[in-house]
Formats: sequence, C-alpha cells, structure tokens
Amino acid sequence: MTTGRALTADLLDLDRCTLRLAAADEVVVAIRDLPAGTRLSTPEGVLTVATDVPRGHKLAVRDVPAGGQVHKYGQSIGRATADIAAGEHVHVQNLGMDSGADAHELATVHTTLPAPTGPVRTFQGYRRADGKVGTRNYVGILTSVNCSASTARMIADRVTPLLAQYPHVDGVMALTHQSGCGMIPASTGGGVLQRTLHGYAAHPNFGGLLVLGLGCEMIQVQSIVDTLPVLSDTLVESLAIQEQGGIRATVEAGVAAVVRMLPLLDARRREPAPVSELVLGLNCGGSDGYSGITANPALGHASDLLVAAGGISVLGETPEVYGAEHLLTRRAVSEDVARALLERIDWWKTYAEEGGGSLDNNPSPGNKAGGLTTILEKSLGAVAKAGHADLSAVYQYAEPMTTRGMGFMDTPGYDPVSVTGLVAGGATVVCFTTGRGSVLGTRPAPTLKLATNTEMYQRMSEDMDLNCGRIVDGTASVAQVGEEIFERIIAVASGERTASEELGLGQDEFVPWQFGTVT
Repeated sequence: MTTGRALTADLLDLDRCTLRLAAADEVVVAIRDLPAGTRLSTPEGVLTVATDVPRGHKLAVRDVPAGGQVHKYGQSIGRATADIAAGEHVHVQNLGMDSGADAHELATVHTTLPAPTGPVRTFQGYRRADGKVGTRNYVGILTSVNCSASTARMIADRVTPLLAQYPHVDGVMALTHQSGCGMIPASTGGGVLQRTLHGYAAHPNFGGLLVLGLGCEMIQVQSIVDTLPVLSDTLVESLAIQEQGGIRATVEAGVAAVVRMLPLLDARRREPAPVSELVLGLNCGGSDGYSGITANPALGHASDLLVAAGGISVLGETPEVYGAEHLLTRRAVSEDVARALLERIDWWKTYAEEGGGSLDNNPSPGNKAGGLTTILEKSLGAVAKAGHADLSAVYQYAEPMTTRGMGFMDTPGYDPVSVTGLVAGGATVVCFTTGRGSVLGTRPAPTLKLATNTEMYQRMSEDMDLNCGRIVDGTASVAQVGEEIFERIIAVASGERTASEELGLGQDEFVPWQFGTVT
C-alpha cells in the first residue's frame, strides 16, 4: 500500500485514501470516509468524489458504461446497472450480478510452498491412542434427540462447578440439537445428523462421552453407541431417560457417570507434537469491504505455513465461494478433485432454487453496510483464506478430514452450522475472520477471531483475538500478520485460551445442518 501525503488543504493523494488492488480495476477501496466534494490527486489528474463513499466501500476511478464489467482484485465483481462515472460510489445502486459463467480450468496451476526452515515446530497437545492429537480435554454429553437436550444441560450445569478440582479437564459440553425423532435414520437428513454426532464423538478434544437419549426416538442411543468411531482411550457411558425413570433420576445418574471420568481425564497431560498434527478450520462471518484485503489473505498466509509443515487446513461455506470457485478448481491436485467442487456448487444451485432462492441472494444487509455489493465480490475475498496451496480434497459436510494439505468442506454459509461441520470433520483449531463483529465461539475446538479493521477491533476488543486491520493502517504487512496468526494458532493449540473461551461460548453454537423430511 502507498501511504502518500496530503498535497494541499483541499487536495488529497488518492493512494493515501484508498487501496487499488489490481492495476486494471475500475474501483478502489476507501480506507477513510470520503465525503462528496473530496478532491483526490491521481496519475490521470484530479478526481472529485461525487457522492459520499464510506470507508470500506468502492470508489470508481474510471467510467463504466451500463452493462460493463466492474473489476476488483483483477476479477469481475458484477456489471454496472447504470452508467458509472469516475468519482461515484459503486454499490447496490449501480452494481449488479455478473451472470456470465467463468471458465473453469481443472488442475492447471500448482504451487510448491516454501519448505519450513529450522527445527520442526511443535505444540503442546493431548496425544490420543490412535495417534491423533487433541488441543483440549473435554467431556461431551452427546444427545441422540432433542427430547434429551434439557437433561444434558442439567448434567453439564451440575458438573461444571466441580471442575475446579480437575484443572486438566477443560469443560463439560452438552451437544444438543433440534432433531433425532421423526427422522428416518437412513434418510439424507438422518445420515448427516449421525455423521455429525459421530464426528464429534471421534474428535480428539473429547476424552470422555456420555451418550444420552430419551428411549423411543428414531435414532436410538444404542445404535449410536454401537457405531461410534470413538478413540480407544475415550471413556464412554450411555443413558436413556425412560429407562432411568425420568429426568431427575437421569440427571443424578449422568452426573455420577461424568464424575467417574474426571479423575482419569485429569491425569492426562499435554506433550510435544509436531504442528503437522493440527487440523485447522477456516471460516468467516460478518464480512466487510476489508475482509478480502486484510484478515482473509493474512489467514491464507498462516494456512500456507501450516500446510507447508504437513498439517491440514480446510475451507468451508460453499455458497460463499460461488463465483470464485474457478480460483480453486485450477489449484486442484487433480481433475477429479476440481470436479468434486463443481458438483457441490451445482448441488447448491439446485438446492437454493428448490427453496425459492438463488446463490446470488448474498451478501447480507450487514455485509452490504460494510461495503460488499455482490456475492462475486464477497466470494473473491472469502477464498483468500485458502492461501496459495493446492486444493487437495473436497469433503461432504462433517466428513472426516484426513488428506494433508488444503481442503474444502461443503458447508452452508450460516456460521454455526458451517463451523459445526468443520469441527465434526476433525478441526482442532478454528480461525474465524470478521469485519462487522461476529461473536461466534466453538467447543471443543477453540476459535480464534480475527478482526478485519482496527475500528471494530477496538470497539469489540473483548470478543476479538487479533487485529488484522493494521494491514490497511499501514503498520503491518499481510505476511507479518499471517505469521502472527500462525504463532497464535500454535499457542492456542497448546492451551492458551481464546476470547470466546474466556466468555464461555461454544455450547449453543453446536448446530448440525438440518434438512430433509421429518414425519
């Protein structure tokens, strides 16, 4: 970024007030509020701002005729819905969707990431029996049906005060949801729920599990217990409310079951493990005009560092890579992997149409207030979280993420549902970028929240873990902030608590993707 300087009292340097992301772009991004009448010095002469342009929003630096493409990041973000003159605010009033299909190259561009130098980086984790390494040591109360949700919470609430005696146990989490009965287990929806529950049960951050049901639900407790892919050193007990004689009796039995686990779990200790054992989930929410400029590319740099070290990093939110999927398909390790991503995009197009919508219904009102206009613009910024590594695998929702490298999981754009899928797939740390100020937190995998701009970071500092807005402020580079994120990932994986953990978030954010027929 060129900082520039004020030229006169009423003439400012364009490069001091905006960011030009690619030389041929018709728009630049304001890094300060630009009132109508502001005069900007450009290589072509003086540009006068015609209408107010808030920070994070787009300013036209070239004329664009109605129907013409508008570019940002060197990519089309839409077509002009009216003639746009240089100096105008470019947003919903004059920019719409570009429905022209991008050409999808399949596995044509491959990147060799720089190999790590120096000693092998390690973190302090919980080595599990099958070789996986957890970053936390939790007890999970896994519910088969919503009918057992309140009972699960009662058990967790009763046990939590006792944890002061067991400092090496991170918590007791009630995994409650809105389904499990009236759903055919073999249906698509039933299968997704069971895959999600199995993913959490197999998560290396759970040392103990209590499986809790009502007794008459379609998805039975015993069927879950019999098929759980738990690690051999995971402590497992199960209860059904009807068999125990009701809620009060079940709470007593559940508390006793969890308390029996606590001394055994508390005896476990962290030990050094290579960072290649980390599984990183990548997500964003409450995005703004800075997301694709600061936090997302910085997180992409951190992701590349982990992948280069042999770890796994996985991007989600299929509806929010729509329009930018061509940037991922050309990076796929094979044509089959590229086609798998395109198949998920096509599935979402049909799914959205069947629900009476379309994938270009995005961005949200908050995204638009932050400067994002079209789903193309939002997606181009979102894929920056994936860095530059090759795309190694495409996963179904909550499918185990086992292929080393950068992967993609098919998840909705709704943040709690998306992150639930990533954690079910095995993410042991999550990084979540936000510009408007999302307050999401997750368990059992800790979530680092990365602010895209300094103003929001300062306003919501108790909810944020790192300020990536320094990139726009000119006090740090993308690479520098990316390296800070990487170091924070290692620290959090080793036990450092995140802002959301300090606030006790994460239990209510367990939200499995729910769809399908309920009878």
